[in-house]
Amino acid sequence: MTRSEGETTAQHVRRRRVFYIPGYDPFHPRRYRELYRKESAEQARISDYEVTLRPKQGGGRYGWCVSNCIDGLETETEIDVLVWSDIVKTSMGHTILATYGAMLRTAWAYIGSGALFRLMRLRKGPVIAALYPVVMLLIQAQLAALIVYGLARGAGTWGVVALGSCSWWLGVALGLGLAWAFLDLLRRWDNKFFVYYLMHDYSYSARYKGANPPELEARMGEFKIAIQEALASDVDEVLVVGHSSGAHLGVSILADLTREGLQGQGAVLAFLSLGHVVPMVSFLPRAQRLRRDLHELCQRSDIIWVDVSAPGDGCAFALCDPVAVSGIAPRSGKRWPIVFSAAFTQSLSPERWKDLKRRYFRLHFQYLCAFDRPKDYDYFQITAGPFTLADRYANRPPSKSRIEAPVNCYTDMAP
Repeated sequence: MTRSEGETTAQHVRRRRVFYIPGYDPFHPRRYRELYRKESAEQARISDYEVTLRPKQGGGRYGWCVSNCIDGLETETEIDVLVWSDIVKTSMGHTILATYGAMLRTAWAYIGSGALFRLMRLRKGPVIAALYPVVMLLIQAQLAALIVYGLARGAGTWGVVALGSCSWWLGVALGLGLAWAFLDLLRRWDNKFFVYYLMHDYSYSARYKGANPPELEARMGEFKIAIQEALASDVDEVLVVGHSSGAHLGVSILADLTREGLQGQGAVLAFLSLGHVVPMVSFLPRAQRLRRDLHELCQRSDIIWVDVSAPGDGCAFALCDPVAVSGIAPRSGKRWPIVFSAAFTQSLSPERWKDLKRRYFRLHFQYLCAFDRPKDYDYFQITAGPFTLADRYANRPPSKSRIEAPVNCYTDMAP
């Protein structure tokens, strides 16, 4: 059970710092501010509390401030987005041919290592999402080949009298030009199909077979310093939120941080992972660093880690304990994470669920949005309300339907 309304009027959090780590997202962080502004207002209306956003003062990282009042308890929160969208944009800057090359390398990384088949034993949804761009790119290539073949054959049949043998070559040339224009048009329309976007996402993790690229490691070091500084400031809680791919970044950043020691810090440190895709990385052969970080973070007593997902989210490894399924849970037992479901089918009304259930990409962001029939998960009370994550879920048992089977064959860890 979580803390019930009215159970206590004690003020636990007056000031909080939140660090939000996005997933593989090329967009400006203002997208998250606008999402927070819109959805927090809707959740406050539904759940009858007050929430107000205002611009962040001064320079530094992109973020905003939130004032919250629940049952007369007021809380001030400063939210920062830990931006790596510039790295994402750079990794997506591939030509059509380079994207097909990335597709082949990524397919080999997952199939050749056996990771794909083990991932399928966990959840089919995210594996289908991973296969989707591969299938779609192959279909697009086949259609382009049909264009070339059709024009070459048509020119060879109808143009033989006028141009002789040159007609076939002319048809091939025209076909190649039209096929390339067709592929480029589909690439430009990718905001409707997400084929190139998803392909770049998975290829980014597979490029180094689970190891972090150097530029990402450097950025993660900067994020760690920002969190360290917040822990040393006059706040009651420092909450790190990792969504999608941002969840495994959060694991490694916080593992580095806690490894250095948190003695003397006044603030409580908490980690909330949402809709994680950790196995997509931890199941790859060179993900020793991530496996070590998962192994160490799950045992820490100076942090709380709550993992929230939902079977309705087909892009996440819903209710898969990221430590256990990666095969590196300590034999002596682990503390974290507390794995439970946001229960989309119960916390959304039938009408709302009907509207969203086929919008797979939108559902992957539902954790950051309002629920019209909220249960014990409320993103805005967690990030801006008066209780710490530890207090809010002090007695919350993990979901009984969570998956803990250790199916990963790569369990070696970095020293």
